[in-house]
Amino acid sequence: MSTYQIDQYSFKGKRALVRVDFNVPLNEAMQITDDTRMRAAVKTIQRISQDGGKVILMSHLGRPKSGPEDCFSLRHLVVHLSELIGRPVGFAEDCIAEKAATAVNGMAEGDVLLLENLRFYKEEEAGDEFFAGQLAENGDVYVNDAFGTAHRAHASTAVIARFFPTDKLFGYLMEDEVQSIEKVLNANKKPVTAIIGGSKVSSKIAILENLLQRVDHLIIGGGMAYTFCKAKGGHVGSSLVEDDKLEMAKELMDKAIASGVTIHLPVDSIVADRFANDAQIRQMESEKIEEGWMGLDIAEQARKDFAKVIEASSTILWNGPMGVFEMENFSQGTLAIAQALVRATSKGAFTLVGGGDSVAAINQFHLADQVSYVSTGGGAMLEALEGIDLPGIAAIKA
Repeated sequence: MSTYQIDQYSFKGKRALVRVDFNVPLNEAMQITDDTRMRAAVKTIQRISQDGGKVILMSHLGRPKSGPEDCFSLRHLVVHLSELIGRPVGFAEDCIAEKAATAVNGMAEGDVLLLENLRFYKEEEAGDEFFAGQLAENGDVYVNDAFGTAHRAHASTAVIARFFPTDKLFGYLMEDEVQSIEKVLNANKKPVTAIIGGSKVSSKIAILENLLQRVDHLIIGGGMAYTFCKAKGGHVGSSLVEDDKLEMAKELMDKAIASGVTIHLPVDSIVADRFANDAQIRQMESEKIEEGWMGLDIAEQARKDFAKVIEASSTILWNGPMGVFEMENFSQGTLAIAQALVRATSKGAFTLVGGGDSVAAINQFHLADQVSYVSTGGGAMLEALEGIDLPGIAAIKA
């Protein structure tokens, strides 16, 4: 079991094998269009390098089907990564065997090397132990700083840790992610509020059930709110509803009452006659939506109600938008939630934003730097909120 934290570990003269998540989007010219995940790893890379360690980075990129494909080569990231960390980055044309070993052996203290795409080998996703052992030959210490892949039991995220029984630790990003999730799931700053949105209840059932044991308030918005509204006997017009989940919604509301958790549904909605930004728009009570109209955002009273709960809370999780925020005419509810989070943060609340759409929304509104923490992991974050032990985290703690 590792008892090390990255600040306490001496990397001097050691080969640090660092799993990062550089699965970034590239355009047709092989240019990076969003370097968020790369920037998230800079602090860990610089800490090891400045401590005199040799930084050997490994990552996946995309979903290559069978072996190497140039469009998925990590060599396209080298120039930009060098700019981000302020020093030249070497590149190994393989992640194992002779090409990797030669590149690693040629490193001096403080050097940074990026290995070729792990997924050029099918053994990576298969969690192959022999392949993990081949990767492990490149390092003296293993550092996992790839939260976005922590929910996968892949060779480089979970299996490899077995080859470093004591010299294994989290990078700064992983430390922050793990601590932020634990702050919400084991919150001692109350009241605790979870804001859950998105389109479907079915994708959030496990999260909702786990959170009912841990929160004081549960705010439900987005398309999934209309399944709850209909389950209460309301009329929701043409709004998105999962009819096969109505009983589940009723059970969740009953469980909330039994657990002393207050569920907040939007009392009013911005509705449209079709799913389009230029549709006709009206405002209606969420449980009295007329036929031919669909709820696409929370309306004025719901925004006020939700903001009041958020600003009175001490620990807040936000996962999922309140409406179709990608369309300007249905973005105001999600913006109102983001602004309420910012106000709560300024009053001392701990605010965690996680899940792809929520992160996209807070970035779209340019408010990410005004909340406590924005998670980098979509699927990993969701599974952690469901109460699942993530393989990439468990492997370091084992």
